[in-house]
Amino acid sequence: MELAYYSDYAVRLVNTEEPARGKDTLTSVEAVRELFGANQPAARRATDADVTRFRSVRARLRAVFEAADAGDETLAVDLLNSLLLEFPVSPQISGHDFRDDDGRPLWHMHLADHPSNATAGYAAIAAMGLAFHLTEYGVDRLGLCEAAPCRNAYLDTSTNRSRRYCSDRCATRANVAAYRARKRLETARPDSTGLAADSAQPSSAQGERRPGLSGR
Repeated sequence: MELAYYSDYAVRLVNTEEPARGKDTLTSVEAVRELFGANQPAARRATDADVTRFRSVRARLRAVFEAADAGDETLAVDLLNSLLLEFPVSPQISGHDFRDDDGRPLWHMHLADHPSNATAGYAAIAAMGLAFHLTEYGVDRLGLCEAAPCRNAYLDTSTNRSRRYCSDRCATRANVAAYRARKRLETARPDSTGLAADSAQPSSAQGERRPGLSGR
């Protein structure tokens, strides 16, 4: 569904913070405006007061991803519904793109917001986009990166629901870490062949002494 595109708004906002690393890039009104991307009219509404408001919405969106990642489907939906109720949007038909053959508008659904501030507008679009993604693809398509300590949010769009990391970089880092852990385990594991040989030697030595004992 085309409206699921707006779910990226939620991912962008959640990933402005990496709690495990103590990182937070949402520290200025300029950072808030960058989140809007090409939606410049909405970005221009942002003020310094939106920094704190955006952080509050970010925490609530992360809670949705955390619930989904933990397999608590009902909690994820309840948390998202609370955002939808607080930050409503007005769907509208838009035709700013045109067909190649006859020049007629390429009609599609668009989320129009009429907020009192930039945070309300962004939160409305992010929550609605995430809701469309969840209902279209399933709650298990919302995840948090397994490459500790990252835990960035991601939307799984793979055909076999196999995504576990937020990026190729994190996937590579996790694979390298797993490989090194296996090598360390192999190095620390005792050499069973050597132990078997050592255990066999006392028995062999006893066997060599037996003729001497019997000859007495």
